[in-house]
Amino acid sequence: MSYTNYPSAGSTPQQQPPKDNRKLIYGLLIAALLGTWGYVVYDKSKSKETITQLQTQYSNVDSARNEIQEEYNDALARMDSLTGSNTQLTSELTDRQKEIEKLKSNIKSELGKKNADLSKAKSMIAELNGKINDLVAEVERLKLENTQLTETNQRVTAERDTVTAQKAVVEQNLASTQQEKAHVEDIGSTLHASNINITPIDIKNSGKEKTTTTARRVDVFRISFDLDENRISPSGSKELYVSVTGPDGKPITMPSSSGTFTTREEGDKTFTSKVNVEYEQGKRTPVSFDWKPEAGKYQTGNYKVEIYQNGFKIGEGTKALKKGGIFG
Repeated sequence: MSYTNYPSAGSTPQQQPPKDNRKLIYGLLIAALLGTWGYVVYDKSKSKETITQLQTQYSNVDSARNEIQEEYNDALARMDSLTGSNTQLTSELTDRQKEIEKLKSNIKSELGKKNADLSKAKSMIAELNGKINDLVAEVERLKLENTQLTETNQRVTAERDTVTAQKAVVEQNLASTQQEKAHVEDIGSTLHASNINITPIDIKNSGKEKTTTTARRVDVFRISFDLDENRISPSGSKELYVSVTGPDGKPITMPSSSGTFTTREEGDKTFTSKVNVEYEQGKRTPVSFDWKPEAGKYQTGNYKVEIYQNGFKIGEGTKALKKGGIFG
């Protein structure tokens, strides 16, 4: 029995089975899936590239922000250093500093924003640096002027001290000169006594006077002299001290008129009597007065009379009294 693929004649044709499309669908599905995966991979790649670009841009922006922040910090450091070393600023510099403080506030406000305008901030920082530069230049100029002023003050002070020292020397010399002048005038104004006479006088009962050298007959000593003319000594009352030394070498004193006075060269000295004389400048003035001891008795021997004025001895004289004989 043989089989063949061809139908026999007269036989009824057999019905063909339907076509199977599943393979095509599977193929399309696989192609679509592959396409979707490809797109996803491609899109993911694009997203990653975009993210990378954004990260780069952010990094650049952050770097620029940091760079601007550093510039700002540097400007602040310069400003702090400037104001720290110059606490005393003039009113003009203080006004500039206020402008800088306002600009600093604006920069700080701009940099504090989330979406800061870095270009604007950079421009304001450049303006800030410019103002700081101007302030630095002005401060340096003022420092130079202050240094020059200090040097000038030191020079003036040194010159003043020199002048003061010179003035002190001049004043000292002047004082010495004035003292010397006063001393010379003082000495020059001291009067001088000339023509000194000591006359022992015997006064008779009738009142008649007679000179004598006999001690027991003397009643008074008449002392006379001239005050020479002096063109320096002013007119007026002149105080004269008369010191009488007896034959025994002791000063003769009288309780009613004696005392002590200070001389220029001999220290304190006892005077016998003090006489006030009215003197007229530039004219010779005669002086005469009587003196006798209160006991009324004179010793024999030499009597010395010294006359003082202005602390200086201006004249002296001596007189001897003798004992006398029977007919003396």
